[in-house]
Amino acid sequence: MLLAIDLQSDEPIYTQICNQIIEGMAKRELLPGEKLPSVRNLGADIGINFHTVNKAYQILKQEGFIQIHRQKGVVIHPDGVAKADELYFAKLERKLKPLIAEAVVRSVTEEEWGKLSKTIFDEMQGRSVE
Repeated sequence: MLLAIDLQSDEPIYTQICNQIIEGMAKRELLPGEKLPSVRNLGADIGINFHTVNKAYQILKQEGFIQIHRQKGVVIHPDGVAKADELYFAKLERKLKPLIAEAVVRSVTEEEWGKLSKTIFDEMQGRSVE
């Protein structure tokens, strides 16, 4: 899996790394048990400080997406990610609320929001986007 890091983006690099790894998992480009590059190797490949990669990996580990082993290195969590529960839905609502608020302020309709959401879901699940 190739990461496309935008060094000019307002989004922090560690967030971009996290998001792209999770997206790779959603698209099944990264499968449970699959090995990821070491912190140092990924940092060198992208041309960024390895502490930035370490921060991304620690967040992904904390949220249950990856495991970090001294001998095996970094792998996509072999058991997969825990299913959505009440805590996850509360977190999801906290993240979506400001995005939806901004969309409403910018006159995005509920229909447009739903269509965009469906398009993204279809893309993540490998369904053809119409």
